[in-house]
Amino acid sequence: MFWLSAQPSPPGVIGCIDGTHVKIQAPSEDEPAYVNRKGWHSINVQGICDHEGKFINVDAQWPGSTHDSHMFRASDVSTYLQIRHRSIDDGFLLGDSGYACSKFLLTPYLHPATPSQEAYNRAHTRTRCTIERVFGWWKRRFHVLHGEVRMKPAKVCRIIGACAILHNIAIMLREPMEDDESGENQEDVGQMNYNGPEDGRSIRNFITTSYF
Repeated sequence: MFWLSAQPSPPGVIGCIDGTHVKIQAPSEDEPAYVNRKGWHSINVQGICDHEGKFINVDAQWPGSTHDSHMFRASDVSTYLQIRHRSIDDGFLLGDSGYACSKFLLTPYLHPATPSQEAYNRAHTRTRCTIERVFGWWKRRFHVLHGEVRMKPAKVCRIIGACAILHNIAIMLREPMEDDESGENQEDVGQMNYNGPEDGRSIRNFITTSYF
């Protein structure tokens, strides 16, 4: 696991989370565990990015068969947020529907039933797709992450971490990327007050009815 930055994102959202696979050669130990759902060997990488496209956390220790939600539940990030996240004012991570909705990780509605829920889903998607764009920039910048890395998993993990750090340096130095796109501007939602149950779905409903 690599902690890369402590800088927060804009109001409400502290980061966007997702997983991506880096292809590796079949390892000699625990080979079946590295076969992902697409049928090839990989390391499943959990990434969390901020609004500038920098990684704030990368966890590259998991074999390809590991589900994204399990990686997050077992991560230091999840443990930290479970202990330290006290209220809605502490902000949230945004994840796709593969994650469980919680008080600190908000997911989209699977079946939006109202215009407010549909508007929430659109805003969630526009913001959360930042991590998908970051993965794309990252893999275009470091082509080793595109092909099959012919090294042992432990070494691949270190390469992934190094590439994430170099990516952040490139962002800070404003190194150009092809079809570079700026993230959507997010409006300041101001101070959020909520005194209800600290349950992910209740918090999501509160945000939806209050701001959408």
